[in-house]
Amino acid sequence: MDPVMYGVLYIHPQCHFNEEHFHFAYRKNSQKESRRKMGNLITIKALKFPDIPHYEWQGEVIEQTEEYVLVLCLPGRQLKHFSKNKTFTLNDVSLEYFSLNEWFTAAMEIEQGEIVSYYCNIAIPSRITNDVLSFVDLDLDFVKARGAQWQVVDGEEFETNSIRYCYPAELKCSAVGALEDLKRKVENKLFPFGEMERILAGFQELLNEKWVSER
Repeated sequence: MDPVMYGVLYIHPQCHFNEEHFHFAYRKNSQKESRRKMGNLITIKALKFPDIPHYEWQGEVIEQTEEYVLVLCLPGRQLKHFSKNKTFTLNDVSLEYFSLNEWFTAAMEIEQGEIVSYYCNIAIPSRITNDVLSFVDLDLDFVKARGAQWQVVDGEEFETNSIRYCYPAELKCSAVGALEDLKRKVENKLFPFGEMERILAGFQELLNEKWVSER
């Protein structure tokens, strides 16, 4: 079964949907964003439910379609963490995938042209307005650390925040369903997993140029 579309919000088919719970900002835009040119700077905002600032950083758009946005993040970028009231400097190269219709994001750490780790957030589908991309982080993460196996993390945080931020029952259900969907996508090497190495190879010259210019 396919998920049910409500604006840019997708409800897992096994979840009961109550429209009254979703009167926050996630509605379908009246105008579609045009395809962005490679290299445009964009601000990425992670939110807590329903629209509480959590953290933000910037990157360069590599590719944008009606289904996803790919962003290149270079060493030296600043991550403003509002929940911790701190700013961190990140010194890795990251290729980041934001789905505009599926319930996850994926950050891939790059070294010498290869993906060495994955960090996936379960999240309400990303939305993009002008030069800002935002998503609501739903705590559950599916990660593959360097040299390790895939694993689910932050399950306890999900349960704690579901109370703290008053997650509707159908939102919790959709998050859990999305995690299972993500596991299947990874296992079956469905896009972006299994194909990202090929996509990365196509952008390798650009990545090398960016890396040299930033050093």
